[in-house]
Amino acid sequence: MERDEAKKVIEALLFVSDKPLSGETLRDVLKDDTDADIKTLTDELNGEYAATGRAFQIKEIAGGFQILTDPVYSKWIGLLYKKGPERLSGPSLETLAIIAYKQPITRGEIEAIRGVNVDRIINGLEEKELIRTRGRLDAPGRPILYGTTTGFLKHFGLKSLNELPKLKEFQESDLEFIRERERARLAAVTAPREEVPGPEEAPVQKEAPAAEAAGTKETEHEPEETAQSD
Repeated sequence: MERDEAKKVIEALLFVSDKPLSGETLRDVLKDDTDADIKTLTDELNGEYAATGRAFQIKEIAGGFQILTDPVYSKWIGLLYKKGPERLSGPSLETLAIIAYKQPITRGEIEAIRGVNVDRIINGLEEKELIRTRGRLDAPGRPILYGTTTGFLKHFGLKSLNELPKLKEFQESDLEFIRERERARLAAVTAPREEVPGPEEAPVQKEAPAAEAAGTKETEHEPEETAQSD
């Protein structure tokens, strides 16, 4: 297959697809009739679109290729479909950002960072298929771990998580501290409580002999001072 013909086939496939197509899928359709790399062909197509001022381009998102319109035309597209772009609330974005950067992460760890309950937000993000469960943490109570999905990459137009902006303020040590605190809290909740002896069972403290009270400094702690420090 000629190079120009291969580009037309790729263009046609991307136009009819409503989801990203992987390079492997595109090459399977082309039946290896071209020696050109799929990425090279899509770059050439994008160069042609830019040269002619087209309102769309091919982007690599979620592990594949997809034709997307220029965001500048979203206003008119919204008028056509009578529906604006789906927006996430501030709290949802904050929670989603925490999950994206620190996945896999538990609900308790998220709440420790945000300082509020996130049950409803987690459920909403799962319904939108932006996050999913990634197993359970090996800790008391075995809390669920959450991570982002392919839908998350498509929603934000990302090729992979490596394209997320780098965080400078938040350190990994911050999360490790939170994880340790969460494990300690879960251990305290699940640990059996020790029985506290009643008043009748409390050990009787014997008075120290006068000779010991007048002894060396190591034995100078008097009962009433100990009671005050408690």
